[in-house]
Amino acid sequence: MDKFKDECGVFGIFGHGEAANLAYLGLYALQHRGQESAGIASSDGHRLRMHRAMGYVADVFDEDALTKLKGEAAIGHVRYSTAGESRLQNAQPILIDCAHGQIALCHNGNLVNAGELRDDLVREGSIFQTTSDTEVVLHLYARSKAPSAEAAIIESISQVTGAFSLVMLTADKLIVARDPHGFRPLVLGRLGEAVIAASETCALDLIGATYVRDVEPGEVVVVSRHGMKSLHPFGQARLSHCIFEHVYFARPDSYVFGESVNEVRTAMGRQLARETAVPADVCVPVPDSGVCAAMGYAEEAGVPFRMGLIRNHYVGRTFIQPQQSIRHFGVKVKLNPVRSILEGQRVILIDDSIVRGTTSRKIVKMVRAAGAREVHMRISCPPTISPCFYGVDTPRRSELIAASHSLDEIRRYLQADSLEYLSLDGLLNAVGDRRSAYCTSCYTGQYPVEFPRDAASYLQLALKLDKPTEPVA
Repeated sequence: MDKFKDECGVFGIFGHGEAANLAYLGLYALQHRGQESAGIASSDGHRLRMHRAMGYVADVFDEDALTKLKGEAAIGHVRYSTAGESRLQNAQPILIDCAHGQIALCHNGNLVNAGELRDDLVREGSIFQTTSDTEVVLHLYARSKAPSAEAAIIESISQVTGAFSLVMLTADKLIVARDPHGFRPLVLGRLGEAVIAASETCALDLIGATYVRDVEPGEVVVVSRHGMKSLHPFGQARLSHCIFEHVYFARPDSYVFGESVNEVRTAMGRQLARETAVPADVCVPVPDSGVCAAMGYAEEAGVPFRMGLIRNHYVGRTFIQPQQSIRHFGVKVKLNPVRSILEGQRVILIDDSIVRGTTSRKIVKMVRAAGAREVHMRISCPPTISPCFYGVDTPRRSELIAASHSLDEIRRYLQADSLEYLSLDGLLNAVGDRRSAYCTSCYTGQYPVEFPRDAASYLQLALKLDKPTEPVA
């Protein structure tokens, strides 16, 4: 599907006899955040063990693999590559042994100065085993002369800029850290005496843990047998929570940045209806990510909500299309229209976003082929005009249809009767009172963290203004 790609999910647990098994379940709940690879590292108090592979969580781990991950502490990761290639060497956790002892690290985010730091480290003799930005943190850690592991971690992450929600495991500690801007979500929970860290609260729900609080932006939490301590070693920075977590990434049953994802998305739909109402017979979501907004829209507009598109949940991550002659079946394999709902109707079609527009165009065509009399496309976020460099795999600006085409040009390309987006003010109103705490760079092109000396490699992607390869009809 033509969507921004999910980033990564992290999970950590300390002080439970079934640590690896619970980490497995936590990753299962976070599978939507990354489907390329999965991994778990565990500690028995003396040494770390790790298992990771390419694929879904359920495919990577079996009973034998989990049995070998002994100990009462574990961290885990599901990955979608936002920096570095999709290959086993880039799967996480990354485990090293150095003067500070063994450490395993899982990272959700993207370090915008990783290229600069990597060049400096290579010139000074470092040998990198991956193409992931995360490895930079471990090289800085290994070179640190700090007296303790936690001091070395703080020293190393003090040198990176950008987005990071980290869970790290040493032989006797779980260490959790979040960047000062708070780009990516990270929460703390409890399961009895065990302490848990996870990207989203849905991972706590699955294992029966209780949500305690968010890890604060710029906070480092150290968990050991002596308890939990909180450190704030970084200076304050402008809060820049990723608003796309609420638009698309997070599961609707999660709380991120202290807000219910379901309630925020429903509020987006209500606001969208206030701003873009149109006479219609039925309100239909593009499943699954458009469902909450469509329910809010239908409720506010007084239009019946119907599941006029059915998603096939058993399609794998990659649908093989071996011959050019059948490639047009790609969207149909994943979505199928319900003719009895659509035929002869004026349809409001709700989706969370439009990236390139190619899939939206196919869906509109599908709805028309099922007999819809009118198709009005409504998008529960503003036009996406800029890539993200803080942990989301996004296309180049030249591939974002809204970056170089007017609203009416996009409408004509989609072959919709009308097209409207939620306004930026409407989106910020939906997230509640803390609207200034969010990063909206994908809608504004205004980035809260400056790029370092290798900025050209970022700006070349961000500012290229040539037209999309597929012309507007």
